[in-house]
Formats: sequence, C-alpha cells, structure tokens
Amino acid sequence: MAEDRKIRVLIAKPGLDGHDRGAKVIARALRDAGMEVIYTGLRQTPEMVVNAALQEDVDVIGLSILSGAHNAIVPRVTELMRENRMDDVLVLVGGIIPDVDVARMKQAGVAGIFQPGTAMDDIVQFIRQHVKPRELT
Repeated sequence: MAEDRKIRVLIAKPGLDGHDRGAKVIARALRDAGMEVIYTGLRQTPEMVVNAALQEDVDVIGLSILSGAHNAIVPRVTELMRENRMDDVLVLVGGIIPDVDVARMKQAGVAGIFQPGTAMDDIVQFIRQHVKPRELT
C-alpha cells in the first residue's frame, strides 16, 4: 500500500441486527491505526453497502454481523461486488460466525473472518498485509 494514501475501510452493519458497539470499536481501532474509516450505520442492505463502497472508493469492506444472517447477506454482497467489478476490494466479516460456516464464507469471497475475542492488532495487520496496492488518484 502506498505510504501517501491511507487505507480506506467501509464498516457496515447489514441486516436487521441493531447492535453496533463492536462495529464502532473496530472502526475506532482502524482509525487509531491510521486508516480512513467510513461507518454506514445500522440496518444496511447488501445493495446499500456495495453502493457506499463504490461511492467511497474503499479498499476494504468490513461486515459486522451478529444476527445469524451471514449466509444470506455475505453471498449477496460479494455477488454485487463481482457485478460491479470490485475485485480489488477486500471483504472481511466480523461477529458471530459459527465455525461450520467459515468455509462457506471463504468460498463466497471473504478474505478474513474475525470472531469475538480477536485482537484489534490482528485485524489491523491482516488488513495491511492483504490490501492490494492502488495508484494515488
């Protein structure tokens, strides 16, 4: 990643889940690590998430899901991303993702899954290691 350009991360709370404390904690940790963070707020649809990511020209989409709707939401988000040729955007999922669903999330295109208890530094390092460099515009 170019030193002159901050990594841009969109944090989204898709679905009907109304709990966003974890998403806000992650957003703050990423900001503290020098990243630019856009938080979409609660109850976002996959379409809203992808549209915001396109408009904000982000490097990472972080989905925070506690509701159990990840098997419906995540594949729809990644499908919309493919339709919009967003192959250079890293998708991360955090929240309550049962171990039995991890392989399905990876198959859908998720680069990393972070369950409760993951250290903030681990998330920051994962992003820094996996974001694809882009030209300054």
